[in-house]
Amino acid sequence: MLTDKITALYCRLSQDDMIDGESNSITNQKAILMKYAEDNGFPNPTYFVDDGISGTTFDRDGFKAMMKEVENGNVGTVITKDLSRLGRDYLRTGEYIEIIFPDYDVRYIAINDNVDTAKSENELLAFKNIFNDWYARDCSKKIRAVFKAKGQAGKHLCPPVYGYKKSDADKNLWVIDEPAAEVVRKIYKLCIDGYGPVQIARILTEQGIPTPTAYALSQGRDNGRHNAKTYRWGANTITHILERLEYCGHTVNFRTKMKSYKVHKIIYNPEDEWQIFENTQEPIITQETFDLVQELRKNKRRPQKCEVVNPFAGMVYCADCGEKMYLSRRKNERPEQEHMRCSTYAKEQDKCTVHYIRTCVLNEIVLGELNKLLTMVRENEDEFIQTAISNSIQRKSSELTKAKKTLKQAEKRIAELDKLFTRLYEDNVLGRLSDERFTMMSAGYEEEQAKLKATVAELITLIDGAEQKSSDVTAFLKVVHKYEHIEKLTPEIMHELIDKIIVHEPDKSSGKRVQDIEIHFRFDVAVSTISVETGKYGKKVA
Repeated sequence: MLTDKITALYCRLSQDDMIDGESNSITNQKAILMKYAEDNGFPNPTYFVDDGISGTTFDRDGFKAMMKEVENGNVGTVITKDLSRLGRDYLRTGEYIEIIFPDYDVRYIAINDNVDTAKSENELLAFKNIFNDWYARDCSKKIRAVFKAKGQAGKHLCPPVYGYKKSDADKNLWVIDEPAAEVVRKIYKLCIDGYGPVQIARILTEQGIPTPTAYALSQGRDNGRHNAKTYRWGANTITHILERLEYCGHTVNFRTKMKSYKVHKIIYNPEDEWQIFENTQEPIITQETFDLVQELRKNKRRPQKCEVVNPFAGMVYCADCGEKMYLSRRKNERPEQEHMRCSTYAKEQDKCTVHYIRTCVLNEIVLGELNKLLTMVRENEDEFIQTAISNSIQRKSSELTKAKKTLKQAEKRIAELDKLFTRLYEDNVLGRLSDERFTMMSAGYEEEQAKLKATVAELITLIDGAEQKSSDVTAFLKVVHKYEHIEKLTPEIMHELIDKIIVHEPDKSSGKRVQDIEIHFRFDVAVSTISVETGKYGKKVA
């Protein structure tokens, strides 16, 4: 019987609706709906409420709870204050009123809009829903405009990231939240030490450090994620922290956007659309530390069961095929048996050779060359600077000469195309060239000119970069001065000082295993080529 069914009194208030004040408040809606139900004899009135939820989405807890009752056959009537409370998407709202509710024998009433599906069809219903949709669209535009203006002014568009909190004196200013900031520094240090996100997450979990969500809740900052596992860190959380430029003291706006005012799906913008405002808050980590971590993250590797960190990960290349060499570490293998091998050979043995070199051998060679470099810089820094700049320029001279020649040709051709465009336009205006022919020829020339301009931009960047090597050498020396003598190789040391290591196939023609190793130092300051009897190293280590 109808009297056994409930009367659903649905209330909704969005953030936008709050500007209308008390007239649209949840309390006021409840009073209106209850009075209407009592005055008109509707049985078993039951509230379903969504507070602070946009009408452009139907993914609302209160609405879904009501629809579950509808689908179970427990609802006789749904009443809202007006049509916009049900929703502001005219297509979905119309579908519920005209298809879904009738299919479940549910009567729908919108009090202020004089809509009652039990009495008669309302010819203006569709138009009212469209107007509600337009209202939502207009509100969305205004909010986006305010949001954009705020972002372009360099103000934060999101709550403080883990490690920061809002200043008590200025809500737009982020200040360091020291307990959380210390964890952030720990995460970056672990990454530099060679640990990946999975390993870092496990370490933090084992140490009982609260997750960002758990920490926020402990500080009275409710983010709505009450079911979060208090001490269970996830690799995604670690990755997110390692990629946030905000920890260098900068503001990054427009990193994401909503797909539309109806589809609340977050889309990540390309980096060239971000707006970065530097030095807007006190940094938690240095820019150098952040840059080093990003360099390390380029060489992402799968976590290994063995906790020993491989300092060569992502840095060793095969001299023949140019692909990376990967660590081969077996379960019961002695440390001196660990080795690097060509990734191409591992997949297809007929495409390359193994290029086998043990990590203990590589470690001794690289460690020796790095300490030689430190000694050289310490004893004669000026000579090193001049040699580094000279070597860099020599290596780049041929490339530079070619680039400058290509640039000159491209700029000349762009100027020629500009003249051709002018002639084509004049011929077209004077009737010597048909519109169809003009369109076809100009389109071809435009495409050529666009490609040439892109080439010019790339060449200018290349030339400018090659002519700034003195500043690169200075940056390299800044890192070198951190060390007097290196006792042990770490991922941090490797990535600060070395760009890549190239391993050649061993030469056994002399009866000995002789192998060439190239160490390319960062910023092209130097290349060290060592020819060693790698078999001899094994006897020393074993």
